[in-house]
Amino acid sequence: MSVICFGEVLIDFLSDGKIPESFTKYAGGAPANVAVAISKLQGESFFCGMVGNDMFGHFLLEQLQCYGVNTQWVKVTSVAKTALAFVSLDEQGERTFSFYRPPAADLLFRNTDFSPELFKQAKVFHLCSNSLTEKSIYHASLAGVKMAKNAGLTISFDINLRLNLWPSTRYTAERIWHIIGNADIVKFAQEELEFLCNNSNKPSTLEQTIARCFEQGVKLVIVTNGAKPISVYTDNQMSEVAIKPMPASDTTAAGDSFIAGVLFDLVKRQIAIDGAQLNDYLPSIAFGAQCAAITVTRFGSFTALPTAQDLN
Repeated sequence: MSVICFGEVLIDFLSDGKIPESFTKYAGGAPANVAVAISKLQGESFFCGMVGNDMFGHFLLEQLQCYGVNTQWVKVTSVAKTALAFVSLDEQGERTFSFYRPPAADLLFRNTDFSPELFKQAKVFHLCSNSLTEKSIYHASLAGVKMAKNAGLTISFDINLRLNLWPSTRYTAERIWHIIGNADIVKFAQEELEFLCNNSNKPSTLEQTIARCFEQGVKLVIVTNGAKPISVYTDNQMSEVAIKPMPASDTTAAGDSFIAGVLFDLVKRQIAIDGAQLNDYLPSIAFGAQCAAITVTRFGSFTALPTAQDLN
């Protein structure tokens, strides 16, 4: 059974860090990275979204297909161009983004672009908050989540918050909570969890925010914090998984590689999200951490993601 990854696929122009500065074109976009990562691990993945009918959109489709991702549910439009992101790196491989979005093709995906057939072929539906930034794509994302949930799929939500993509933060926390309320697996980076604590209707502590996730039906909460141990929560247990320190060249797709490894391993081991215990999840968290550790040593997004052979 496969994983559906819904949302944006875009071009990452990665800086060489020199003066004068030049940029190299890479295929990227958080949910697209997850789809490619799962395929490179020899899993089955679908990418669902929209690209522009331009040279960048065609390049992205070719790249997804080259890595074995099923793209039959990708829409192509001439109404808007494919999204672009310019990425600069510091000496530790940490990123600074400049996005050319909106307008962008991925934001034009609508409820009616989902096919019921899509949800018959998968086990997991995965998305990020970058598909919540505009009202129309937010409604489409929520509709996709509910269709997937009604079809019995596990809903995976990586917050992956990029505040410079939001025209205003007025609705950011509210929309994130709407998706959390329909999710089974939620992944936060530490700073994303802190944002939600401080920007929800009622400010809360980290512990209260995590507890609220479980009150809304979430089964598994994962909190990453750079090179520090990963915190893993179920509704009644908590544990940590250590990360092997690696020299970072580029952290661009590390979080995507991590959640892809987690989802791939859960599906491979046939872990049923209903009724699973903390110890059922920990091997998948450790596997995801291995994937991320390899990814940060390489440049780019699709190109940086590990294969099954790399992990062996």
